[in-house]
Amino acid sequence: MFDKLKELTKDTAIYGISTMIGRFLNFILVPFYTNIFVPGDYGIVMIVYSYIAILNIFFIYGMDAAFLKYAAFKDIGDDKDNFSTPYISVFLTSIFFSGLLILLNKPVTGWIGIPVEYASVIILSSVILFVDGNAVIPFLKLRLERKAKQFAAIKVHNILLNIILNVVLIVVLKWGIEAIFISNLIASLLSLVLVSPTITKYFKLSFHKVLFKRLFRFGIPYLPAGIGIMLVQVVDVPILEKLTDLDTVGVYKANYKLGIFMMLFVNMFQYAWQPFFLQNAKEENAKQMFSKVMTYFSIVGFTLLILLSLFVDDIVRINFGGFSIIGSQYWNGLDIVPIILLGYLFNGFYVVFSAGIYIEEKSMYAPIVAGVGAITNIVSNILLIPHFNIMGAAFATLISYAVMAFGYYLVTQKYYRIDYEYGRLFKLILVGTVIAVLYYVLKSLDEINLLIKSAIFIVYVIIVFRFIADQSEIKILVEKLIKKRTN
Repeated sequence: MFDKLKELTKDTAIYGISTMIGRFLNFILVPFYTNIFVPGDYGIVMIVYSYIAILNIFFIYGMDAAFLKYAAFKDIGDDKDNFSTPYISVFLTSIFFSGLLILLNKPVTGWIGIPVEYASVIILSSVILFVDGNAVIPFLKLRLERKAKQFAAIKVHNILLNIILNVVLIVVLKWGIEAIFISNLIASLLSLVLVSPTITKYFKLSFHKVLFKRLFRFGIPYLPAGIGIMLVQVVDVPILEKLTDLDTVGVYKANYKLGIFMMLFVNMFQYAWQPFFLQNAKEENAKQMFSKVMTYFSIVGFTLLILLSLFVDDIVRINFGGFSIIGSQYWNGLDIVPIILLGYLFNGFYVVFSAGIYIEEKSMYAPIVAGVGAITNIVSNILLIPHFNIMGAAFATLISYAVMAFGYYLVTQKYYRIDYEYGRLFKLILVGTVIAVLYYVLKSLDEINLLIKSAIFIVYVIIVFRFIADQSEIKILVEKLIKKRTN
């Protein structure tokens, strides 16, 4: 079992390092944009990308989840069938959706609330959606083959090119916000070119109808599920803009993006977790293994949550030649960061619980859970923002992620019951709660400083490793890792 867990740890590390590097490089664009563009222009960019995120779900309509499922087990067709059928399906539908957006580019600007002179942004966005959609299946194939290094290298090259083009087009050539979308498009084209060997290797001009029916039946529930999940992630932007103004949206999104560090952890885990549980689902000790994964995911997640929550103020205020991670005019929104971090951690629990949905083919529940999460988010935003401003939007995100995690937990425990280590998890939650209460009490009394924060974190780490983390399990994992390296 520990050999299997070590494989997961290795892949997570590779995805994690590359994802952290890539997302960090991408995060550099946040202070870059906010120091160049006025809040109104930055608001336009955020709104358009919010809709791009939602439309991405329509362009894929669950074929990504279906491909992972059937390509892993190969119950129907061979390798090329399992690759080509979903790839051709996504290619054809992407042509249709992109063409429709291009034809309706001017009406679309009015529908989403941006000036008509930015209609070119809609055209660029439609092409980005097409290119990205056609790279999804090849990227998933790399993950299934555990080619984590190749996957990671392509992603990092994409982001590096995107950053370079942003600097050249905006700073040197003095282009406007259109440059952001042009840079994105060229970087996406590079990714498609780099995954083309995978397309060439596995593609055949054949459409397996029986396989497609199974793929579609399994994957289509993930369309509303994906929409629900994406609404949880982005619907706060248009609602916040309608209930406040673009300046508030700018402050909110700049601080929201500081949650990137928890998002990175969850994303890098997810990249490795999905192929891992699919490939090991038939192991005799699979459920015991998955229970251990939940425990150690929670330990790492809570540690990251407490570390970032304690020190985010200090990190943000570090001066880099006159610049900070986010401009000082955005610091009044820093209080939302711990809430966003906790929301992303609940999203991680949602990812952990998704194993049972895949393994038992209960995808019919995915849209129900995601739909409840989306409705919760929308209603919470509408109710909380008028009273608590950006804090209301942050709490709406947290509440919706918690609802979805709990929903997946109920479903998977019904059809694929796993006896999680509840005692250890309860201790972890209790320690985290005590730490949070202590921090906010000291903060309210203006008795908090860097030394006290450091002491609080050290005490937390000692408690976790002494009373929650299993020393024997850690020792076995370390010994196996060292033995592997010395062989």
